[in-house]
Amino acid sequence: MEIVVLDGYTINPGDLSWKKIELMVDKFTVFDKTPPERIQSRIGLCDIVMTSKCQITREIMENAPNLKYIGSTATGYNNIDVEAAADLGIVVTNIPSYATDAVAQHTIALMLEMTNNVGLHNVSVQSGEWESSNYFCYWKKPISLLAGKSIGIIGYGEIGSKVAEIAKAFGMTVNIYSRDPEAAMKSDYVSLHCPLTKENEKMVNTSFLVNMKPGAILINTARGGLVDERALADALKAGFIAGAATDVLTTEPPEADCPLIGLDNCIITPHMAWAPKEMREIIIDTLADNLQAWMDGRSQNRVTD
Repeated sequence: MEIVVLDGYTINPGDLSWKKIELMVDKFTVFDKTPPERIQSRIGLCDIVMTSKCQITREIMENAPNLKYIGSTATGYNNIDVEAAADLGIVVTNIPSYATDAVAQHTIALMLEMTNNVGLHNVSVQSGEWESSNYFCYWKKPISLLAGKSIGIIGYGEIGSKVAEIAKAFGMTVNIYSRDPEAAMKSDYVSLHCPLTKENEKMVNTSFLVNMKPGAILINTARGGLVDERALADALKAGFIAGAATDVLTTEPPEADCPLIGLDNCIITPHMAWAPKEMREIIIDTLADNLQAWMDGRSQNRVTD
């Protein structure tokens, strides 16, 4: 049996071991990244493919004669044509709900950065501004409390409910969009935690933004495609809302003309919420467990019948 991992770098840039999976097969190959034009050749005659972002199309599967199993190294698997896989008898598995704590933590980190501007003030001190100050303290942007504020949560699954739990510990009022859309929209913070579908693509558009509470802040640790980035940039420039913080963009890595980059009231992190070492260890362990289940004739985390 032969395995190829098409894009292994983001899961394991060198601080983890693939040994658990490597020992399960005769040949194991890891590529840091695979460009689209090399996916077919790198799959070649292998039996098992593991990937996070590479597009595995019907054509690719039809031209991979030994392919029997595709392991998504993420929760999402929209990069894999699962209908074609089912037609061809290829098993597809994923890694469900592994990063709840990590994404919830990052959501709160983004909120705290918006309220306390820790990064901004560290740069200020490191550049000598505190040394030359006439006062024992100063702040370059207003600091605000989370206690007493409200948060609207759109997508009340495992991550959304974990964010709600933490927000309550800060003394915030939680408004759940599925229960009370108006209250959620009029919250001081609106946080996105829903999956991206054809129905909700660019749900955060001009109409959405102008109906948010003036001075509110949008947080997105879900999917970039939920947001119309041009509309958000315009809203931030016009002051419809006070700020935004996002870990995801429509195109990743972003293109040079991304309208959100360079705005003073928009914080962007590079799709890193899921990536603590502890979470990546879970991914590799689950990849191995899913594969072992398939080898044993059992069904575990299958997304195809």
